[in-house]
This record gives sequence, C-alpha cells and structure tokens, in this order.
Amino acid sequence: MTAPRDFIAASELILGGQKSGKSRRAELLARQWLAGDPSRRASLIATGTPWDDEMRARIARHRHDRALRVPGLATLEEPLAIDALIRAHSDDRTLLIVDCLTLWLTNWLMPAKAAEERAREWPGQSATFLRSLKEASGPIILVGNEIGLGVIPMGREVRAFVDALGGLNQQVAAACSRVTLMVAGLPMCLKEEER
Repeated sequence: MTAPRDFIAASELILGGQKSGKSRRAELLARQWLAGDPSRRASLIATGTPWDDEMRARIARHRHDRALRVPGLATLEEPLAIDALIRAHSDDRTLLIVDCLTLWLTNWLMPAKAAEERAREWPGQSATFLRSLKEASGPIILVGNEIGLGVIPMGREVRAFVDALGGLNQQVAAACSRVTLMVAGLPMCLKEEER
C-alpha cells in the first residue's frame, strides 16, 4: 500500500530548478499540516541573506506573500546554524521547513575568498546538520536547488560549489523518507517510503 500523494513525510527533500515551484510545494504541505489539527504548528527556517537591495526586496516580498498564503507559518531567519534551530524547534506537533539548502550552502562557501575559514568548517557542519535531521522528532521539509543538470561551470570555485551541493543533495535525499523533484510546478516523486 502506498501513502496518499500529499501526505506529510517524516522528512521530505523538495528539489528543482529556480522557479520550479519548490517553495510553493512546501507551503502547500504546511497548509495541509496546519489544517489537519489546530494544535499543530509550522515554522519556516529561512536561510537567505540580504546581500544587496534586490535581495532585501526579494526577502520582504517572500515574507509578505508567505504570510498571505500560509498565515500560521512562523518564520525563523538563520543563514548558518540551521542544525541548532532544528534541534530547538522540532517536535511531533511542529512541521519545520528549511528554505533553502542551496542558500545555506552558499552562506557557508561563497564568496570563496571570504568564506575560506567557514569552508574548512563545512564537513563538520554538514555532519552535524545531517545528524539533527535524522534525530528530529517532528516532520521536516527541506527545499533545495538541483543545479547539476546544466553546463559545467568554468571557474574552480563554482565547480567546487556545484560538487558540494550535489553531495549535500545526495546525503539529504538518503536521509529523507520522501524526495520530490519539481518541474514546471509539478511534483515528481523520486522516493517515497511508507510510514
């Protein structure tokens, strides 16, 4: 027997290209979670960093639009220590959404020169994050970009970033009970373990 198409998995990775519908899918699952029981909570861990005016405006727009689409979804902003927020906020009545893993990795590894010290800390941070994901007592939805389908970047630092993101996506997919690929707003289930 397979689980219903829109069930909330213990943990789900939602991958896709830019503007593929990843965040909207996570929000839909949060609305379903919150509608299922009034004692439930949902929080989004936002990893975006306001580097410039355009990014500040984008973050403000996302915050505003998210509040309209999912009124009960709280937002926690954290660019680096998402493992600590998972440990602090995960429980069986709370759905956590991490949006997004790609920006989180960017905060750790880019720009390459400025992040050299953090890059040395990345393997330990990645292991700590994966451990917090596996030990979480409540459901977690993780959003990330699948950027390995395009051309190979010419710069060494960008190739290293693409390699690191591919490795992170593989590790998170292995740890999650469900993996969804978003294409043109449509969810394609890649992995689904029965509950």
